[in-house]
Amino acid sequence: MESKLQFFFLTLFLLILTIHAQTLGTYIVQLHPHGTTKSLFTTKLQWHLSFIQQTISSDEDPSSRLLYSYRSAMDGFAAQLTETELEYLQKHPDVISIRPDRQLQIQTTYSYKFLGLNAAKENGWYQAGFGHGTIIGVLDTGVWPESPSFNDHDMPPVPKKWKGICQSGKAFNSSNCNRKLIGARYFTKGHFAVSPTRIPEYLSPRDSSGHGTHTSSTAGGVPVPMASVFGYAKGVARGMAPGAHIAVYKVCWFNGCYNSDIMAAMDVAIRDGVDVLSLSLGGFPVPLYDDSIAIGSFRAMEKGISVICAAGNNGPMAMSVANDAPWIATIGASTLDRKFPAIVRMGNGKVLYGESMYPVNNRISSNSKELELVYLTGGDSESQFCLKGSLPKDKVQGKMVVCDRGVNGRSEKGQAVKEAGGAAMILTNTELNLEEDSVDVHLLPATLVGFDESVTLKSYINSTTMPLARIEFGGTVIGKSRAPAVAIFSARGPSFTNPSILKPDVIAPGVNIIAAWPQNLGPTGLPEDTRRVNFSVMSGTSMSCPHASGIAALIRSVHKKWSPAAIKSAMMTTADVIDHKGKPILDEDKPATSFAMGAGNVNPQRALNPGLIYDIKPDDYVNHLCSIGYTKSEIFSITHRNVSCHAIMQMNRGFSLNYPSISVIFTNGMRRKMFSRRVTNVGNPNSIYSVEVMAPQGVKVIVKPKKLVFKKINQSLSYRVWFISRKRVKKGDDNMNFAEGHLTWINSQNGSYKVRSPISVSWKAK
Repeated sequence: MESKLQFFFLTLFLLILTIHAQTLGTYIVQLHPHGTTKSLFTTKLQWHLSFIQQTISSDEDPSSRLLYSYRSAMDGFAAQLTETELEYLQKHPDVISIRPDRQLQIQTTYSYKFLGLNAAKENGWYQAGFGHGTIIGVLDTGVWPESPSFNDHDMPPVPKKWKGICQSGKAFNSSNCNRKLIGARYFTKGHFAVSPTRIPEYLSPRDSSGHGTHTSSTAGGVPVPMASVFGYAKGVARGMAPGAHIAVYKVCWFNGCYNSDIMAAMDVAIRDGVDVLSLSLGGFPVPLYDDSIAIGSFRAMEKGISVICAAGNNGPMAMSVANDAPWIATIGASTLDRKFPAIVRMGNGKVLYGESMYPVNNRISSNSKELELVYLTGGDSESQFCLKGSLPKDKVQGKMVVCDRGVNGRSEKGQAVKEAGGAAMILTNTELNLEEDSVDVHLLPATLVGFDESVTLKSYINSTTMPLARIEFGGTVIGKSRAPAVAIFSARGPSFTNPSILKPDVIAPGVNIIAAWPQNLGPTGLPEDTRRVNFSVMSGTSMSCPHASGIAALIRSVHKKWSPAAIKSAMMTTADVIDHKGKPILDEDKPATSFAMGAGNVNPQRALNPGLIYDIKPDDYVNHLCSIGYTKSEIFSITHRNVSCHAIMQMNRGFSLNYPSISVIFTNGMRRKMFSRRVTNVGNPNSIYSVEVMAPQGVKVIVKPKKLVFKKINQSLSYRVWFISRKRVKKGDDNMNFAEGHLTWINSQNGSYKVRSPISVSWKAK
């Protein structure tokens, strides 16, 4: 019956999609003012009509679809188009952007829509009650409580189990909390011990930098209609779990976050009664016994709290993943298919693709003037980075300044250019950033171009005595690019301290995420920025972490008795490994490996109903620490348990942690490894699952049994996997070789249950 209903809804959904594709909508099509086809027509009206002519059937009059032809205010037109015609036009090289006339389609915190959550009755949000009843604790820079994302209209009462407080402080008192923002605290002692001087920000839970407001609203912000950033990305802003409650713990200040403060916050959060802890914090990897977040989160996990952490932004360097404890859900960053084009048209007629959210007062005439380009290198001032005070006024006044990424912040470079009298800026990626496209709400006309484009730009500057360029701003474009893809900055595995666990666990949207922002802060966060917004844009695994935290809250509200390991398993085994075009998720121009994306990109809809879960009890983690060689004192520092690893290993011969992914390491002389796993049925009572294996290259994989027959819900069954290496590791061979594959349990009756585990294999000579 359930599968018939699912089939019915799928058929209905596809039917609605087909009808919708043929429905006319009004769109504003913005064209390149110097479009390649423009010269073929005597008037702009004819040029504009030609675009419609190309898309509609030959017997239809294009002028019947045209509403307006814009000539002075902008180059482009308004027309009625179907989805199919729209898709065709989006690929046209002369089209900068196409925006819906009504602000209903493009979503500001668009990531929820991209991940498949929408307000349809049969959708995951309804199944999960939008996260009602769950409490997400966010450790960050605080919160701006007046943001519309924290309005408590229609929110249920504060859960009875909540024991937290709303701590008063500078510009913050207990009345700032409500049924949405149910608690707020701040922690300064560790910070003051290092920096005894008074800090230039609110000594209270109030957010001074924007980061905490942004992450909190991403996890659980309520719907805010007609949200945008100066007209970019218009739509409804929503967190992943808009019905969940939020508790904020301010542990980060202008000069960083101290472990003592973080630990204190985790300590009270556990007592306060949070269900999920979201930590967009972390640096380079450290051993678990030296990692206060790993230690604090072990305690939280024991109490049934899911701990979700950012993987870190030190990618694409290998072994850079942080927060890699097996009881933490470690989240890398992925991209969305939403772009903010701001192309550079050089004096030689060539175009470089760039992105920006610089607010154009009148997007209809959205081009900055053609200006002389200047790129200052050499000398001791490191002017190429556009550091404050490094740009001589006589050389940059009225010009478009090229600034390399690195050393200082992207928006700070714009401020330095502006202070020196520069009129515009092109930010250029270095080899470190490659084609990463983090956008900013710049203080002056500016755009960011990728590394390949930067090489072309600099070679043009060197080729002429008077290099010229203009920036053309293209608004918001959705659906033209392949996504999700792995963000370049997202930290990579294998884990430096614990390679027996594959990390990161999953990736989630973390590039150009729009979310709530303090109303006393400019969108760049710079003190010189006097503009005010309710929403701004940020990139980083800091943004992907709260996406996963909100999804964990949704799963928790459907499956109240699930352990943190079960919730993480649901996210991992249902994650997507293909993008929205049906092709493998990319990392730069190659298919992403499990060291870049873990199990894949989160799919909240499927995670709510995973079919099978890999559960792990706290004792299992202790056994794991013994199995990887941690000493008695190291294990005690993490778990507060006095254990004898010798006795544990005697009782658990051949132990392997019941993790949803598998990391196999062949060291010198080793040819064969066995792993045992145990899955619990959380789908239909009578379920049969068959295994499908894609073996890593150079490895033979044997699974026993090949079929799992479940009679009831919550029944657990075990299986074993043998990995046999076909290649030898030679002594003295310092190279580490990798291969990967996957193991998937597929439900014979309901093919939508696919429980996938990534496999990574490493050959390592000791």
